[in-house]
Amino acid sequence: MFTGIIEQLGEIVQLEQEAGNLHIEVKSTIVDELKIDQSVAHNGVCLTVVALKPQSYVVTAIAETLDKTNLRSLKEGDFINLERCMLMNGRLDGHIVQGHVDQKAKLINLKFHDGSWEYRFRYDSSLGNVTVEKGSICVNGVSLTVVNSTENEFSVHIIPYTYEFTNFKQLRVGDEVNLEFDIIGKYVARLLHRA
Repeated sequence: MFTGIIEQLGEIVQLEQEAGNLHIEVKSTIVDELKIDQSVAHNGVCLTVVALKPQSYVVTAIAETLDKTNLRSLKEGDFINLERCMLMNGRLDGHIVQGHVDQKAKLINLKFHDGSWEYRFRYDSSLGNVTVEKGSICVNGVSLTVVNSTENEFSVHIIPYTYEFTNFKQLRVGDEVNLEFDIIGKYVARLLHRA
């Protein structure tokens, strides 16, 4: 389980395709604190550490993960949002995040507003996911509050700190991001659908 509070940016140093799997090598200063089999969220995708190197570590994404997330579009030199799994005795600063991406969304508009940035995203609402204003959403692993919500679009505002210390500053209109919708909202939507 995660909180959506990004610890740091990791740099993609090597990508290796093996059958349907993609081995992703990430350079990061957290490598000294990692161990094999540990879960780390990468742009909001929970992946298992499979190898450790002096300044980097390796995770593997299977074909299903690559199909449902933006990891397939990674290139060497890209920066990725990283968060280690939460400690059960720590504060939940963001919201409950599982690291299980529900679907992708496309950035359709980006504006600077007097000290913050507004990002507007469009997603496929036919998959049954919903956003609500003032509700939580996880975008590329970042816990955010929905500002405006329609049936298949929503916007979020990014403060300067988040802009500086996540890969939001690299996003351009047309880029795809990973979405994890609020777990409570997903259960409520599923129960209402069954009724």
